Amino acid sequence: QLQLVESGGGLVQPGGSLRLSCAASGFTLDSFAIGWFRQAPGKEREGISCIRFSDASTYYADSVKARFTISRDNAKNTVYLQMNSLKPEDTAVYYCAALMMGTVEVMCVWNYPPGYWGQGTQVTVSS
Repeated sequence: QLQLVESGGGLVQPGGSLRLSCAASGFTLDSFAIGWFRQAPGKEREGISCIRFSDASTYYADSVKARFTISRDNAKNTVYLQMNSLKPEDTAVYYCAALMMGTVEVMCVWNYPPGYWGQGTQVTVSS
């Protein structure tokens, strides 16, 4: 069974940090682009960062650039999102998704629908 499982969300104060993990099971990520998306109440889903697993090429939305870092661990078949300098406006449910044979442009810029989604993890930034 192909599955993506996110973890690492929680409550953090403004200026704090969290690291989200997206672990894949049932398939290897070598041929995939992996993206982190978020959706806040009343807002559209936003693609914030993508990585192509094979060559580690990356993309960041302007809203998170210089604060978030996406990375991958080939051995663990896992993608991470390190989130620093968190702001209240970063509060959302964060999802990871996988697109077979995708590139970061196709996934994060052109918003091509991914084939696989995780269940989401809540991130709340509040004092």
